[in-house]
Amino acid sequence: MEFFTFDWVSDPAIWLSLATLAGLEIVLGIDNLVFIAILTERLPQARRALGRKVGLALALLTRLMLLGALAWIVTLTRPVLRAGGVDLSWRDLMLLAGGLFLLVKATREIHHSVEGDAAPEHGVAGAAVVRVSFAAIVAQIAVVDIIFSLDSVITAVGMADRLWVMVLAVVIAMVLMIVASTPLAEFVAAHPTVKMLALSFLLMIGVVLVADGLHFHIPKGYVYSSLAFSIIVEALNFRARRRRAASRRPVP
Repeated sequence: MEFFTFDWVSDPAIWLSLATLAGLEIVLGIDNLVFIAILTERLPQARRALGRKVGLALALLTRLMLLGALAWIVTLTRPVLRAGGVDLSWRDLMLLAGGLFLLVKATREIHHSVEGDAAPEHGVAGAAVVRVSFAAIVAQIAVVDIIFSLDSVITAVGMADRLWVMVLAVVIAMVLMIVASTPLAEFVAAHPTVKMLALSFLLMIGVVLVADGLHFHIPKGYVYSSLAFSIIVEALNFRARRRRAASRRPVP
C-alpha cells in the first residue's frame, strides 16, 4: 500500500476517492457527533465547547492510530469465539459492547430528560441537568470513539488503496465535524424534542451495532433515512408553532 506519491495531482480517480471517502467519513461520524453533543450537555456551560473539542480530537487520534495499525485491524475480523452458532471476532465483540453501551447510555439520558434528577440545575430549555466531572465525560466519549472509529477505519480501508488518502479524508471530515459541533449542540440543547430525536437515533445506532456484532447487517442508510424523516417532521412542527405564536401576538 502506497503512502504518498506526487501522481495524485493529475489522477482524477484519487480526487474522486478522496471526496467520496471524506463524505462517507462525515456521514459515519454523525452518530459520534450526536453522542458527544448529548453527553457534553451535562458539563457546565463554560466547559461544553472544550468537552466537544476534546471528544472530537480523541476521535481523530483514535482513527489515525487505527489507520497506522492496518495489519492489526485485519486480524480483528478473524473469529476468536463461537457462541450460539455464530463465529465472533474481536470486531464483533467490540461492536456488541459498544452497542450495549449506547443502548444503556441513551436510555439513561432519556430517563434523565423526562424524569429529571435529584438536585438538578436547569439548562437552556429548563430541563433538569446533573453536572458530572469533565474526566468522566471524556472517558465515556473515548470509549464510544473506539467503536465508531473502528467502523470508520474499516470502511476507509475498503474504499481506498493509499494510506495518505485515508488519513486526509479522516482529517477533513473531523475538521468539518469540529466546526459543526457547537451549532449542533446548541440547537439540540435548546429544543427538547430535537434532543429526544437525537437520543432515539442513538438507541437505533445501538441496535444496529448489536445486530452487526451478531452478523445481522442493517444498512445504516435506513437509520439515517428515518432520522431525516423525523427531522423534517419536527421542522414542520417547529414552523407551525412559530406561526401560532406569531398569530397570538397583539397587533400594535
